[in-house]
Amino acid sequence: MPIAPLPARFAPRVACLALALLAGAPAQPRIRILAAESVYGAVAQSLAGPDAEVTSVLSNPAQDPHEFEANAGTARDVAAADLVVLNGLDYDAWMDRLLDASVRPGREVMRISELVGAQPGSNPHLWYTPATMISFAEALCAKLSAWDEADAPQFAQREKIFAAKMNVVLATIADMRKHFAGQPVTATEPVFGPMAAALGLSMRDEGFQLAVMNGTEPRAGDVAAIEDDLRRRRVRVLFHNDQVSDAASDHLIALARAARVPVVGIGETMPPGTDYPAWILRELALVRAALSAGT
Repeated sequence: MPIAPLPARFAPRVACLALALLAGAPAQPRIRILAAESVYGAVAQSLAGPDAEVTSVLSNPAQDPHEFEANAGTARDVAAADLVVLNGLDYDAWMDRLLDASVRPGREVMRISELVGAQPGSNPHLWYTPATMISFAEALCAKLSAWDEADAPQFAQREKIFAAKMNVVLATIADMRKHFAGQPVTATEPVFGPMAAALGLSMRDEGFQLAVMNGTEPRAGDVAAIEDDLRRRRVRVLFHNDQVSDAASDHLIALARAARVPVVGIGETMPPGTDYPAWILRELALVRAALSAGT
């Protein structure tokens, strides 16, 4: 198969690749992609395959992403990347600072918030809207194909496989919406908010959740409202961020369990060794089980 020419910024890497092949060394990936969050990195790797080296910064589901601090290694990864993918909406503002400190001609940046037209102040957990991830996959496939025309059919085939998996996710959401739309739920913070909306759930106590997300003290009335919702079983489920442990969250979880309100832990960081559709389907299964309890 004839090899289409790559953009000029990849010419030095292709020359090194030729020398490596002559020397019997393993081939190096053509494109370096750095994702601020592993959820975007996993999708990027599934589309790019062996034609890219993908690194994710936030990849530890045991770490609170809000407490992440970039280090010298992160800065080096940013400096070396051909494409940087970040969430935006100030969720990963540290990446913007690293990009400003490491200007590199030819490097491209993809902000998911800009891709989907999310407005400032929107819920930043964009990956919990499946349409966001579908749009990201389509945009990335187009970018990879423009960079490497010879491998465009492979990128398109991988994107088709991803789309088929996402159709299963969308069908699951549609089925759950038919059964559970309108059911009242609450949360310790708004991580799962976009998916709850897709399921048609009625999310309560959003003022409390917003304060927690922004690191501010919730109003006394908002605290009393969510506690009352749990004690009186006005909600069917309490969602909590299972990557965050603090006294306030622990208190609400204890109230929910005492009142026999199902508690569902939701992650911000995708566990390693899985892909996005599989991760979402597992979380949806937990939600379905919780909403079905007692019915």
